[in-house]
Amino acid sequence: VVIISLTMTAILAFFIVPLTMLFFIYVSNILLLIYQRNGEIKADPLSDVWDSARKTIASFWDIYARIWHGYELHGVENLPEGPGILVYYHGAIPVDYLYFLSRLFLWKKRLCLSVADHFVFRLPGLKLLLEVTGVMPGTREECLIALKNGRLVSISPGGLREALFSDESYQLIWGNRKGFAQVALDAKVPIIPMYTQNVREGYRMLKERRIFRQLYESTRLPFTPPYGGLPVKFRTYIGEPIPYDPNITTEELVEKVNQRLYCSSLHKQVCKGNFLFSFQTKTAIQALISKHQTIPGSIWKALLERFDKCHK
Repeated sequence: VVIISLTMTAILAFFIVPLTMLFFIYVSNILLLIYQRNGEIKADPLSDVWDSARKTIASFWDIYARIWHGYELHGVENLPEGPGILVYYHGAIPVDYLYFLSRLFLWKKRLCLSVADHFVFRLPGLKLLLEVTGVMPGTREECLIALKNGRLVSISPGGLREALFSDESYQLIWGNRKGFAQVALDAKVPIIPMYTQNVREGYRMLKERRIFRQLYESTRLPFTPPYGGLPVKFRTYIGEPIPYDPNITTEELVEKVNQRLYCSSLHKQVCKGNFLFSFQTKTAIQALISKHQTIPGSIWKALLERFDKCHK
């Protein structure tokens, strides 16, 4: 009985923080429902009427981010005043992205629309939260309309697949996804790379197994739960925009974004071969990261960085 109890306690300890995060997300949705009912609000979920509710929820998540991960956001000045597409690396769970959304709204009172995997919309009881925070399925038409309306739109090309099957090597798992680049060219807007340091040390997935990969590819549903939730240091870096260029192809634009995100995760190394820095990429990387990610990621080092007072 003692052995079983200790084993169950250890298992729960691994998964308790991710479950707590899910609980807080549902609490956020409940608060929005209360706000909607008390105010008898029938306005568009993206309208300014919801700003006070957004501020309350964003403040809660920002406090959590500061306390648990010592969260820092760098490079907000690189976001364009007008429309643009924000491209980011997807961690095991995108809690870092949630922190980014919250702080961006508190600092700039700006709502960034988020393209999410269809799996997110299958989760019960989150409809209002998704609508008020601007989460959308992200068809090409929806993205173009949002961009033409001056919105900032974010997407992780790796999506759920990258969340499940990337690891502490921070490998980008994009496959042949180039739709975001084509949308940027069609809308004539810049692409802005974003990356969060230590996101894989905070939350991880079980090692990839063929059966899990086959189940995901056939169902598009996650069968491996995230674990961890250690209070490692999180720093999100927003790089300089890749400007719209009518002469660039979709493939070349994808490669530029890929280079910037991939190279930004290297520690005190110079990218070689296909990842040789151009002057433009060097400038973006310097703006994106002042203290590089260790590859492979180290949970111990990520924890020690909570006490690092010398970070620029």
